[in-house]
Amino acid sequence: MTRIVITGLGAVCAAGRTPDEIIDAVAAGRSALAPIRQWDTAGWPRRVAGEIPDLDPYSLVADRKIHKLIRRSDVFGLYAAGRAIEDSGLPGYRTGLDPHAAAGFNDRTGVYVGSGGGTYEAQHDFLPLVAAAAGDLKAFGRELGATVNPMWLLRTLPNNVLCHIGIRHGLKGANACVTNHSVSGALAVLEAGEALRQGEADRAVAVGHDAPIEPQTLLYYHRFGLVATEAIRPFDAQRDGSLFGEGAGALMIETEASAAARGAAVLGEYLGGGCAGEAAGLTSLREDGAGLAEAINAALAAGRVRPGDVGMIVAHANGTRQSDASEAAAIRRVFGDAGPPVTGFKWAIGHLLAGAGAIETVLALAALRRRSVPGIATLQRLDPACAGVSAAREAGQPRSDVALVLSRGFGGTNVALLVRAAGN
Repeated sequence: MTRIVITGLGAVCAAGRTPDEIIDAVAAGRSALAPIRQWDTAGWPRRVAGEIPDLDPYSLVADRKIHKLIRRSDVFGLYAAGRAIEDSGLPGYRTGLDPHAAAGFNDRTGVYVGSGGGTYEAQHDFLPLVAAAAGDLKAFGRELGATVNPMWLLRTLPNNVLCHIGIRHGLKGANACVTNHSVSGALAVLEAGEALRQGEADRAVAVGHDAPIEPQTLLYYHRFGLVATEAIRPFDAQRDGSLFGEGAGALMIETEASAAARGAAVLGEYLGGGCAGEAAGLTSLREDGAGLAEAINAALAAGRVRPGDVGMIVAHANGTRQSDASEAAAIRRVFGDAGPPVTGFKWAIGHLLAGAGAIETVLALAALRRRSVPGIATLQRLDPACAGVSAAREAGQPRSDVALVLSRGFGGTNVALLVRAAGN
């Protein structure tokens, strides 16, 4: 089986702009969730999210022209991807190649991106004008050019990050854009890994990004009963929902032969992944965790890893009552009552939706490299419905250098990824 190694990492969210900054905050028990500042939330039933503070988009993506064509979420994806590519040492190596070899190198370098389907605000810039025109189409037409950005359609394309990574970095290999709710980022990593195993590319950058913090999205999720009052409390008896975050995570992965040929430093290894659906409904989840357990078992089989060899689990841990309980059931189903230590990161950074699986895989590697399982600072009392899950408020140690990362989305979609940290 082709060995897939990880040579670069990038991340940005409310807790920091590098994997180390973010994991430092998590390890210290600091949550980046705070009152929303993008709009006036006075009178709103929910007002908290993981916004990137004092965001200057140009500090993340310096090309001023490109900002006319991209949205907030795209800025995060491009930044994280750029950091992962730079971290891998790829640009410096390619500069030393002759033009023919460099062209071949680019042709064998892929891009896989997990993207949100677009927020209501980004998709429909003309809605405020529709309301203001009050049915008067002539008034709507007169003000359209002055009110709506002429680039609004181009700015909302879900594959903007995919395209601009290729353009900015000259990458012309296999590629895909995944838009599948909260599992998009995890699926981007899985698809990239399988592409390398199937010989479609020698290396690829895998990215997940999203920026769901906007009025309509928050309101609709709240009406669905999914938004917490003030904090995400995974597996806790008092948990009452999830909260949004924004940002991106990215990994540069390569075949072992590709990394060795250019002398790249190896940060870890992608072992395998699995995906399974429950097909129970848009928001329904099986209480027995069968779908997620199937995804975990598929990942274990793909990575040739036994359950007892898993050192830690980075759970989806989104803080909603049904998801946490069924996730606990899935973990018990696979690992029994003596499973590895379990943690999660959403309590500290928010739920990045399409970006969640990617950034949490990056943070899993960062934690493994420190030989630490970060605690869940908001966990006060484990819910009996989540019994058997080895989650704790305090940090612990992983049983091995292997992490299992879990990601779940609407429609009963479940993805599991396995990564191993390189020795340090």
